[in-house]
This record gives sequence, structure tokens and C-alpha cells, in this order.
Amino acid sequence: MLTLYHAPNSRSSRIVTLLMALDALDRVDIRLTDIPRQDGSGARDPNNPHPEGKVPLLVTEEGEMIRESNAILLYLTDRFPSDLAPEVGAPGRGAYLSWLFWYGNVLEPVYMHRLAGLSHPVLSASFRGMPEAVAYLAAGLDGWAFLLGDRNSVADLLIASPFLWFPEATPDVPAIRDWVARCAAQPCIARSMEFDARSAEEMGLAPA
Repeated sequence: MLTLYHAPNSRSSRIVTLLMALDALDRVDIRLTDIPRQDGSGARDPNNPHPEGKVPLLVTEEGEMIRESNAILLYLTDRFPSDLAPEVGAPGRGAYLSWLFWYGNVLEPVYMHRLAGLSHPVLSASFRGMPEAVAYLAAGLDGWAFLLGDRNSVADLLIASPFLWFPEATPDVPAIRDWVARCAAQPCIARSMEFDARSAEEMGLAPA
């Protein structure tokens, strides 16, 4: 059985959300773990084998560790095929992969730089800025309900996640606001939030 190391209300929450969307939650052993958090709470869990003590971490039956959200999402959608992700060779596979890795390579760094108040020509040249990222996302949604067309996908789950965590950060662009609302309305989002609330209570953590 696969093993997921998960900290409630963290980046690993979107992995739980995907497992629920795939109806594969019972096929993965979820081990709750603590992590150091930005507000100073939490601590590294010695039982978490992630080399940096972070989450998410997925461990295969063979003991191979898979880190980073987009790598885990890609592994799981290949492992459990569904209409949430195009299979290898299917139309839309290229766009799907591009959006998954655009999140980690561009959007999250740009978002974190903005959150930290960092600005430097090297950062702008390497990652672009938030206005460029927002424009790119809006262009990708132009005329479409979701990033891959008329159906929700794992790319939407991943890229919408920071705006679902922090709604006030959602760009004031109609196409993006409406898309975030459609992503938030997916049943797996509410179920994942309920799962995290129960998990946090089980661990004795303060409500998110």
C-alpha cells in the first residue's frame, strides 16, 4: 500500500483532496505528522522520513520516496487513471503537464516573493512577476471553464489551491475569480476540509 505523510492544513492537503476525487483514499495509508509552520507552531516529526521534515511525502510499496506536490499529483493520476488527467498520448496531456509544472516553477515562487515583499530584477527575469503570472493564467482560462477545457482536472486543483487557502489573494480578474469559485465548488474540496478538521482535532492542533 502507498503511504502518504500528511500534515493537516498544509500543502499535503491537496494530495488528500486528489485521493478523495479519485475515490482512492482507502488505497493509501495516511500517516498524520507535524511540521514546523510559518507562525512558529509545530515541529519536525522524527517519524516523518522526508529528508527535510516536510510534507507531502508519498512512499511507494517498494519504499521509494516521492516528494513535491506536482510530482506526487502526477504519480497518483498515472497510478489511478481517471478523467481528472489525460493519460500518456491522450489529447491535452501536454497542456496538463505544462500547467502542473508551471505552478511549481512560476506561480508559487512568484506568489511567495510577493507575500514576502521581495522584488529584484533577477527574480523578475527568472520567474516573471505577479502581473505576468496573472495575465498568463487569465489567458489560459479565456473562453474555458477550466484549464483543460470544460472539465475540472488536477491542474485546476493544484493551481487554484493558494487562492482557496487565501481567498483574499485571488486576482481581481473575472475569469480567474469565476474559475476559483468553480474549483471551490468541487465536492472533494469540502470533504478534504472536513478530513483536515478531524485530523487536526485528533492531533490536538489549533483550528486552521
